Amino acid sequence: MSFPDRPYDSIAGFFDAYAGQLAAAAASVSREALDRAQALLGEAIGRDAHVYACGNGGSAAISNHLVCDHARGVSADTGLRPRVHSLSATVEILTAIANDVDYAEVFAHQLKLLARPGDVLVTISSSGNSENVVRAVEWARANGMATIAMTGFGGGRTAALADVNLHVAADNYGVVEDLHQSLMHVLAQYIRLARMPAALVSERNF
Repeated sequence: MSFPDRPYDSIAGFFDAYAGQLAAAAASVSREALDRAQALLGEAIGRDAHVYACGNGGSAAISNHLVCDHARGVSADTGLRPRVHSLSATVEILTAIANDVDYAEVFAHQLKLLARPGDVLVTISSSGNSENVVRAVEWARANGMATIAMTGFGGGRTAALADVNLHVAADNYGVVEDLHQSLMHVLAQYIRLARMPAALVSERNF
């Protein structure tokens, strides 16, 4: 049964139910997969590889936000210089590819131009089935990149294709996207936390 499955008499009641959905969704995330994702990202950043992210709609906004937290955020107090890029933010080349080639190729085609073996792709897709995201994962896997897929609902094709699947067991777009944003923040903050001087942790804002 999907959420919501009935009307609510007040926004307070709906908020309480939504908060319960968030808690259940957070509990559903595989901690083993989360550990694999942070290790993969941390190792890649440590050896100066590039990290690319992509998604559509609200997931595009998370992809863009990821650049801030995984670049500026992770660099603070760590001595790291993360190379992080959102394939969803490049409106000029994105629209050129959509117009000249195919919208389904907007992310994969950018990877063909920019990425190298050893780089990492993070995809964000609630359904896991967005064709342009699926094609990006397929190209990345075929060309020596590691892949992390954030998914919701049934997981879709990217859940099966990616090296690491961060799956949120929820069927409400808002809940899934809220948890994807939280996972993005948790990964960035943990990578920073694990690589900064311990004495500084309590003195810094995260």
